[in-house]
Amino acid sequence: MKDLEAVLKVGGSLARGEGLGVLCEEIGRLGSQHQLLVVPGGGEFADKVRDHYRRYSLSETTAHRMALLAMDQYGYLLGDLIPNSALVTDLFSARAWAAEGHLPILLPSALIIQSDPLPHSWQVTSDSIAAWIAGLVHAPRLILLKGIDGLFTVTPSKSTQVEPVSEMAASELAIHPEDVDEYLSHILALVPLETWVINGLYPSRLAELFASGRTIGTRVTQSPLPDRL
Repeated sequence: MKDLEAVLKVGGSLARGEGLGVLCEEIGRLGSQHQLLVVPGGGEFADKVRDHYRRYSLSETTAHRMALLAMDQYGYLLGDLIPNSALVTDLFSARAWAAEGHLPILLPSALIIQSDPLPHSWQVTSDSIAAWIAGLVHAPRLILLKGIDGLFTVTPSKSTQVEPVSEMAASELAIHPEDVDEYLSHILALVPLETWVINGLYPSRLAELFASGRTIGTRVTQSPLPDRL
């Protein structure tokens, strides 16, 4: 069974606007041409977990597991929107469905809770989970689909035109805690991935990336962290 070509993390923020359906149609089309795996974000489902975490002073472990279930919920939503998709809970099934020309969407809670590979912390979100999964399935590429054009050296504003950084080392991600999670740099220091941060509100950019290997967005390259970390 072939290794998957890429893992796509569909950010939960994309569900807040009107563009998610169009993106899902494009993901479904690309899934018929490439062996892909979709990992859902958490979005508003995870936001509810954060609210209860603060309100009731929940433990980190409880919040971590509730957030994983939030990813499952978003995965069910994506399963209705992405054509020719199949919901899966394990990686063997993901590879099998992809090999048959379908697009697997991983509901990650069971896998992550059982193997428990990551810290129980809000520093770990679906970004790090998707990167860890990409490493497990030996996918060479991780694509983080978000509601931003990429990563920036300064915060964009309506009055200032700022281009995203075209390429960035994984060790530099720590300066972007609002755009990618704080633990992602640790995963990318260990896993040989070509990682992209692109705007899912422009599905043509995702298609361009598969067609040419480049697009508007930020390509994150691997850079080992110092031993002390």
